[in-house]
Amino acid sequence: MEFTSFGGYEVQTPGFDEAEIVILPMCYEQSPSYGPGSQQGPFHILKASEQLESIDEETLINWSEIPIYTLAPLWPSPIPEKAVMEMKEASRRVFETGKFLLSLGGDHAISIGPVMAAKEIYPDIGVLQIDAHADLRQEWNGSRYNHACVMRRLADDVQIPFVQVGIRSFSPGEAQLIRERSYKPFYAHNISPADDSWMDLVVESLPERLYITLDLDGLDPSVIPGTGTPEPGGLSYRQVVKLIKRVGSRRKVVGADINELSKIEGCQVSEYTAAKLAVKIMVYCVR
Repeated sequence: MEFTSFGGYEVQTPGFDEAEIVILPMCYEQSPSYGPGSQQGPFHILKASEQLESIDEETLINWSEIPIYTLAPLWPSPIPEKAVMEMKEASRRVFETGKFLLSLGGDHAISIGPVMAAKEIYPDIGVLQIDAHADLRQEWNGSRYNHACVMRRLADDVQIPFVQVGIRSFSPGEAQLIRERSYKPFYAHNISPADDSWMDLVVESLPERLYITLDLDGLDPSVIPGTGTPEPGGLSYRQVVKLIKRVGSRRKVVGADINELSKIEGCQVSEYTAAKLAVKIMVYCVR
């Protein structure tokens, strides 16, 4: 599929050194649980980003004037352990320059490498996970580095604090782990569409320095139908934007990823919304 930079080539800053935000497309998908297609997700999000107006309607920031540089797509190894290390090294090269990294996936396993890299540069970092699924399995489909094991790897291997928001799907083993470790996910069924006070509790639970991983199935399928495992009862677009805004205003966000976009042929809603969410991360967490 044709590759373009975020917002189109006229938005691309001349080079990596001049960039404030670096976009890293990670074309990785291994053993999806249900619907495939996320490997091509970065291309669809980037293509949709060309259609966005350059003024953010809430802040009136012209995001196209932010120095943004889109790296060439990364095609990691099909071997999960090797793929994670490749994604880690690519991410580290961005983090060690102090630039903001926004990775586009790919399945949710793309989060492991960037968080590992961020932890080495920023030892006090934590993670905000927006997701339908707990992703706390020890192993899934023959791999410890599967998309269903992301938060387990970050908890056990990287030993990083995290807060989960929008959760509404998990296995008996994950439920047991949540009880044993006294994790406190913000379950979707407890989030009121008429009361945003829960967002303050989310922020208060997070450390000062932060990485955001946004699995698009965290949003309701009525908002993002194009994802591999759409779970009903998710967050609204406005809820996610408000949460990003609140977190960005009260915490130092150093990087983020958007993952699990699976294109529905003939429908542009999901990738366009994902591109809009990328802009919201830029204006609220960087500017």
